[in-house]
Amino acid sequence: MHPGLNTASSAVISKSTLYFWDAAMTLTDVQCRNAKPRERRYNLTDGRGLFLLVKPNGSKLWRQDYAFEGIRRTANFGPYPATSLAQARERRDALKLAIKEGRDPAAKAEDTRPTFEKIAREWFAANVSKWKTSYSARFWKRIEVDILPGIGSKAIADIEPLQVLEALRAIEGREAVYTARRIHQMVNLVFKFAVVSGHIKHNPAADLHVALKPVPKERHRSALKEADLPVFFRKLAQYDGERQTALALKAVAHTFVRTSELRFARWSEFESDIWRIPAERMKMGREHLVPLTRQTKALFEELRALAKGSEWVLPGPRTAKPISENTLLYALYRLGYRSRASVHGFRATASTILNESGLWRDDVIERQLAHVPEDQIRAAYNRGSFWEERIRMMQWFSDLLDRHERIGIANDLSDLLG
Repeated sequence: MHPGLNTASSAVISKSTLYFWDAAMTLTDVQCRNAKPRERRYNLTDGRGLFLLVKPNGSKLWRQDYAFEGIRRTANFGPYPATSLAQARERRDALKLAIKEGRDPAAKAEDTRPTFEKIAREWFAANVSKWKTSYSARFWKRIEVDILPGIGSKAIADIEPLQVLEALRAIEGREAVYTARRIHQMVNLVFKFAVVSGHIKHNPAADLHVALKPVPKERHRSALKEADLPVFFRKLAQYDGERQTALALKAVAHTFVRTSELRFARWSEFESDIWRIPAERMKMGREHLVPLTRQTKALFEELRALAKGSEWVLPGPRTAKPISENTLLYALYRLGYRSRASVHGFRATASTILNESGLWRDDVIERQLAHVPEDQIRAAYNRGSFWEERIRMMQWFSDLLDRHERIGIANDLSDLLG
């Protein structure tokens, strides 16, 4: 009982008097600031269980005594002055409210802040209508496989640049340098979305490009000239890597498809004389037909044998997935073509040879390169004659590459024989 209150009066005025008395006993910031350390620790009481513990070393800590379900406990509200008097009182009131509502103040509060995965899904949903279905599916798959395991469950506001960089370097570690940079662009967009949505103030992925490995310069479409082909095929015949890789390089040279169109090819796409590349894998978003020549049929027959029942034309060596995006590029490096040729460059080589030959109409060449959608081809070419011309052109081109290959190997034999 407080001094000055007798038992009888307290029974009548206890609530109002005690509120008055409690207010009178509260601390001020000046008292907290001026509290000096003593030989032993002591408390400065603020009321309703809240007190400031002053230690002999001069540190001051906010504490709160309370009871929950019959068990007495003490909560820690942090050090003073980092935690102000007003903040300590707010935490005391929140603790009291939790007890009143039957919630254990000691239980770890559930973090309701949005995670990276949640914001990434929101951003994806807001933008997916802008993309082709195939692209959006590949996009999200990359996020799921390469990013969500590392930072997906983290509160997006807590993610640091180093955590994002670690995920990207793991991608670089499997020699997928270009993929790492593409995924960085994706993640950067997600964080930008989080900034403008008010979830974070700063984008932790903004400047990470300076810490990533540079994309090989060969991606700038370095291409061989026709005069280089005999030596290229001679080196390819001597290639000491996987037979599958050498055949894939030769297939790219003969068909001049994009690297991804060959990497993700399935045997179900092949008919007796045609390779039908589905629209979802094509840059122009339309099915693309590749006439199979005598040479390319032989190449794909050997690749089928090496695939050993896989659905993929070029299955990876240790997984059920296709070979990695850099397998063919690094094979060119081993052949001595770093900075001199790229896989994509075979398209430029074919285009130059076909156009300079003067044998084939521009529209036919462009259509076989999948540069021009079908509905933009001049009406003068009906599908029948147009297709027949492509067949003849592709066989002519394969025969030309065959001659360069024979010349290269013959020259190699001449060198050996002296």
